[in-house]
Amino acid sequence: MTDISPVLDRADANLPSSLDRLFELLRIKSISTDPAYKPECRKAAEWLKAYLTSIGFTASVRDTTGHPMVVAHHDGASAGAPHLLFYGHYDVQPVDPIELWENDPFEPAVKDIGNGRKVITGRGTSDDKGQLMTFVEACRAFKDINGALPCRVTILFEGEEESGSPSLKPFLEANAGELKAEYALVCDTGMLDGKTPAISAGLRGLVGEEIVVTAADRDLHSGMYGGAAANPIHILSDILAGLHDATGKVTLPGFYHGVAETPDDVKAAWKKLDAASEAFLSDVGLSVPSGEKNRSILELTWARPTAEVNGIIGGYTGEGFKTVIASKASAKVSFRLVGQQDPAAIRESFRAYVQSKIPADCTVEFHKHGGSPAIQLPYDSALLGKAKVALSAEWPNPAVVIGMGGSIPIVGDFQKMLGMESLLVGFGLSDDRIHSPNEKYDLTSYHKGIRSWVRILDALAA
Repeated sequence: MTDISPVLDRADANLPSSLDRLFELLRIKSISTDPAYKPECRKAAEWLKAYLTSIGFTASVRDTTGHPMVVAHHDGASAGAPHLLFYGHYDVQPVDPIELWENDPFEPAVKDIGNGRKVITGRGTSDDKGQLMTFVEACRAFKDINGALPCRVTILFEGEEESGSPSLKPFLEANAGELKAEYALVCDTGMLDGKTPAISAGLRGLVGEEIVVTAADRDLHSGMYGGAAANPIHILSDILAGLHDATGKVTLPGFYHGVAETPDDVKAAWKKLDAASEAFLSDVGLSVPSGEKNRSILELTWARPTAEVNGIIGGYTGEGFKTVIASKASAKVSFRLVGQQDPAAIRESFRAYVQSKIPADCTVEFHKHGGSPAIQLPYDSALLGKAKVALSAEWPNPAVVIGMGGSIPIVGDFQKMLGMESLLVGFGLSDDRIHSPNEKYDLTSYHKGIRSWVRILDALAA
């Protein structure tokens, strides 16, 4: 590694102007899921292209069947340094309900929230415009001081992450030769807490299923038919209740095939984070862990598979009371996967289980919603090790290696389609209120995020 103190100093000096640039991007209402904002999504893509071009990247806006991609390239100073692909997304979630926002969601500001803590307010601050700009501003600091980047860098910014990324896989397939690098860097993640940076080594996969149980051909009077006619709500309740046994384990046949135990040394490292896990439930008004017995909260959320009911609909749900036996009842069920669990096999097992519970004169329909495998990066990866040292040099506490309960399908696509290992580093915090009113991004996350990428780029170049 080289002396990067001048680059870090420049990142500090650039902070006021970098905030101005971030605010310009945040003011663009790039809501991907609403067709009314299609011009705004293109405007955000064009803004990013222009800014990347201004700091020496060869950048372009690429049309897709949906919102455009931004692709940019920059050579590295050393021929021996790795080629890195950095991924982020410029689209944002809708702002509804607007009345719950304390300020205009598209008029960002720096706000003092007490105890010396300042935050950047507005939609997209944490997810993901603020995060992606930490990397871009790190590149700018290198260019300002050295006139070059330490590594060869390709950037891919998409505009449909918040609406399911329908154009992403076709784009990766069509441009695999151009986008393939040695490593992918993904910033859409967070820290353990405000002083402890984190590298995510595991991402859970996802299978979503909606089931609709139909009994009679119409709603029935419960006094006239109760006790004789099949009740789809009863059937559905029995199905859902049977998904777990008394120990909290999922009962589907073959569900745990491909699920490995977390290594003892990793569990020991996570045990040191008990304070963070204790606050995890108390912050949402709970205190007793659910799920599999004799597992820590961190293991349950980072390294174990789950079956969760996300919604139930059936019968009369309006004001007052209506004594009917509904003809239909439905539920939305999701499975978070780990290790080598096969999404297709999990879906097949679930459907077979549901079918076994349906009476002969009733029917069930299935509607699938997504299916992606888990991603597990090697805990002893050299890439991870270099990033851990670099992050630990920047923050008050040493970097930790964690898992993630959520899913980022692009990481799996990079692995399967482009053969790339990914480094997942982000600087969001659990109270950033992403997808909710009053989204924010800590000013420290933004500032030290820029400095962190400077250190990581330098470490990877070495």
